[in-house]
Amino acid sequence: MTDNIDQVTDFKALEDPYAQREAEKYENPIPSRELILRLIEQAGKPLRRQQIAQQFGLETPDALEALRRRLRAMERDGQLVFNSRQKYSLGDGHNTIAGRVLGHPEGFGFLKPDDGSDDLFLSPREMKPLMHNDRVVARVSGIDRKGRREAAVIEITERNTHQVVGRFFIEGRVAYVVPDNKKLIHEVLIAKEDTGGAQKGQIVVAEIIQQPTAHCQPLGRVTEVLGMHMAPGMEIEMAIRSYELPNQWPDALLNEIKNLTPEVPEAAKQGREDIRHLPLVTIDGEDARDFDDAVYAQKTTKGWKLLVAIADVSHYVQVDTALDQEARSRSTSVYFPEKVIPMLPEILSNGLCSLNPQVDRLCMVCELVINQDGNVLRSRFFEAVMRSHARLTYTQVAKMLVDKDQKLAEKYADLLPHLQTLHDLYKVMRGQRELRGAMDFDTQETRIIFGPQRKIAEIVPLVRNDAHKLIEEFMITANTAAAKFLNRKKMPRLLRIHDGPGAEKLLALKTFLGELGLYLGGGAQPTPLDYMHLLESVQERPDAHLIQTILLRSMSQAVYSPETKGHFGLALEAYAHFTSPIRRYPDLLVHRAIRHCLAGKKPGEFHYTHADMVLLGEHCSANERRADDATRDVVTWLKCEYMMDKIGEDFDGVISAVTGFGFFVELQSIYVEGLVHIASLHNDYFNYDSGRHQLYGERSGVRYRLGDVVRVKVVRVNLDDKKIDFELIQSAKNKKSEQKSVKKPAKAKESKAKSSSKRRRRS
Repeated sequence: MTDNIDQVTDFKALEDPYAQREAEKYENPIPSRELILRLIEQAGKPLRRQQIAQQFGLETPDALEALRRRLRAMERDGQLVFNSRQKYSLGDGHNTIAGRVLGHPEGFGFLKPDDGSDDLFLSPREMKPLMHNDRVVARVSGIDRKGRREAAVIEITERNTHQVVGRFFIEGRVAYVVPDNKKLIHEVLIAKEDTGGAQKGQIVVAEIIQQPTAHCQPLGRVTEVLGMHMAPGMEIEMAIRSYELPNQWPDALLNEIKNLTPEVPEAAKQGREDIRHLPLVTIDGEDARDFDDAVYAQKTTKGWKLLVAIADVSHYVQVDTALDQEARSRSTSVYFPEKVIPMLPEILSNGLCSLNPQVDRLCMVCELVINQDGNVLRSRFFEAVMRSHARLTYTQVAKMLVDKDQKLAEKYADLLPHLQTLHDLYKVMRGQRELRGAMDFDTQETRIIFGPQRKIAEIVPLVRNDAHKLIEEFMITANTAAAKFLNRKKMPRLLRIHDGPGAEKLLALKTFLGELGLYLGGGAQPTPLDYMHLLESVQERPDAHLIQTILLRSMSQAVYSPETKGHFGLALEAYAHFTSPIRRYPDLLVHRAIRHCLAGKKPGEFHYTHADMVLLGEHCSANERRADDATRDVVTWLKCEYMMDKIGEDFDGVISAVTGFGFFVELQSIYVEGLVHIASLHNDYFNYDSGRHQLYGERSGVRYRLGDVVRVKVVRVNLDDKKIDFELIQSAKNKKSEQKSVKKPAKAKESKAKSSSKRRRRS
């Protein structure tokens, strides 16, 4: 096999028609995308990166690296396909779709396109050689009977499952691991010599040594035996390994931080503004251990001056050090119930970088001048040394400001006037938030309280008080100022973007609202203000919670990207994450960009390019999703364990989701979710109406709709599958009609049995 290609055109001598555009965007321009596509088209066959570089005469390390990044970007956009032979061939941005595979426990899957378009269905046949989270290039192969676009995989471009965690089994001569993550649909076969001494039923970690194919299951070897299923803390150990969360500090990093001390060196304080005299305070939850932010406000003749001081992580985490590489790899701290996997080692996250009370700390400050109407007139950023005057909790602050708690007011008498100033400013800024239409959905968060042996004692709701909202408002304001500052400076930067609803979701939403006699303004492009006007108009309705849920589900997921697309949910044109650099890598990148500007350097001299930010945005967004999924898995497992001794008990709940196979119910008193399967609904055959988010009975007219209040009995708990099954006792809405349908003559029993059988077959 040779790497020679037939030369049709001398591409070294050919003038790039887009050279001027490239020169304006990049300091050291390389051939444009259009020219690269022309080269591969004329070659008539796939080319290696080295061949492409050779044809364009690219030889320097910088040029070769720039070409690598460009080819990867073209691959992501579907312009090129990178095949298993490490060659690039032409793709068709309209006919081929690059994306990520999402597995489903039933054996099928979905392709989530990189371009944000709607998911494509992957049949069980297409899923045979795939694993959840693999990256592929596919084409649209047709429309299935449910009206979904189906995908046919052209190339598997990236394998992203390298190990699985699950239960080990031996049956006869066959050993295998059943993955705990049900999105991984393949059992992993284990050779006799690769069992690692595991016993049947134990939880193990298996390394994938051969990925699945269209004809073979994946092969693996046991690398670690974790123990038995019900051991305390096992759920976290499983999640850490299932999601491949880095949780050990590399030796190079430990060596790098060995000389750090709990105190800030005097030399590090030089050249910074000294704001230690200002009564900055931190306000966080009772169980917080790392303090990113401190606040202080001062009343002026024309309004307020607000200082938001953020831990100066960028001073300690220098670019491309071992510490930086590990922080980038993790991208975020992962918060499990009563356990945290931090992004930074404890000496930094809970020590030097944490704004602990009564100690000197380095910080990056956002100073905001705000008028009497709550509008930000101007802002500036500066490096400072500060000293937090108190570590306060949300509960304490709310008791002082709202409940007028005298005991706490006396304890913090020196700080109370400053807290009152913060509260006054918040109330004015809150008005501006409402005017622009920023969304403030009333969602319910919970906290797990543990008893002995890490067993759940209770699940309690978290109540958001004025102190929560005050800090949230100030952080949003500082984040917005950071985005605007870096946009003005034309810096490569990472933004937090949140798109509005897509066309299909918007159509479904408007159809649903139309059934209720409601109208969402804004036409094909509703604004956040349109959403909020609708929410305000339904506040007194009994189905207000249902409408809010549907509105929430119509919106996209927020991600990190250098593109200036704005934040729909917050009704902002530009938004960045600046306020939590201890636990989020994107915030650290924003700090570095701000520090670069404060040093008077040009954007072209920054360590990162726009292309770098694209890749970092994708990486951080993916790791954010990974952390969320891992945390959700642990919480779900814990809730299942909590419900094991409640089988047979009755609870009131609210229908939280409706599907073709039943509906999910969240128990009102203990915030646990389970499924009422369609097969357990008697006396009728039920159809699924996705537009109205309901199941309805053909004969009785009984309906079970999202938001309905029901009473259910706990009938099964499956720890392996993390599933809880409920049985419907009664629905408040359909109680009368259900009672009528039960009062049938004996003759009707036969037809009931037939209907039930029909329903089970079709479900």
